[in-house]
Amino acid sequence: MSSDIDTTTPRTSDRGAATRGALLAAARDVFCEAGFAQAAVTDIVAKAGASVGSLYHHFNGKADLYLTLFEEFQARQQERTRKAINAVREAGEADPMRQFIAGAGAYLDGCIEERDVSRLFISGDGPPGFDRVMRQRLNKWARRNAALFHTSDGGVDEALVVVLTGAMAGAVSEVSLSDDAEGSRRLADDIMAIVGTIRNPRTEQRRP
Repeated sequence: MSSDIDTTTPRTSDRGAATRGALLAAARDVFCEAGFAQAAVTDIVAKAGASVGSLYHHFNGKADLYLTLFEEFQARQQERTRKAINAVREAGEADPMRQFIAGAGAYLDGCIEERDVSRLFISGDGPPGFDRVMRQRLNKWARRNAALFHTSDGGVDEALVVVLTGAMAGAVSEVSLSDDAEGSRRLADDIMAIVGTIRNPRTEQRRP
């Protein structure tokens, strides 16, 4: 018996992955064009060159497609943030605020580069309960970045975290909704410059 592997026919797993990817790409296009509420499953599968059955094989429905797109976008954003913070750390930057600014700037860059999906997720046109998912994710992002702002007693500067989280939420909304890419980048830079001046007087080290 020959031990050669027949490569003329894609493996089932490969075909499944390709179908799943095509469905997500089609859903992204349809959602961005029509919005979540008006998007039809039939339009998504037609654009993907798939069947309704294949969609329900890979996903639970339209809402599951939307949430999967959101999670994948957030994973890319988290990776952008991580790389930016690591880069400034490796360059010798030890100031937590400068590290935060690097990560937040990278997050905003991602919103500009992928404005179509970023705008989709903050438009308010999502599946029921998605606003809660967004709040939970923002809080999770804030908790993760709160590790940069330890107080002298080893705790977390909660007030500063709240201020920075609110500033970032507003910045994400503004740059995502703008149709002017260059204007959005200037706005993002200006916002980060202002955020970089923020200090909490209760926890700032007192000068002698």
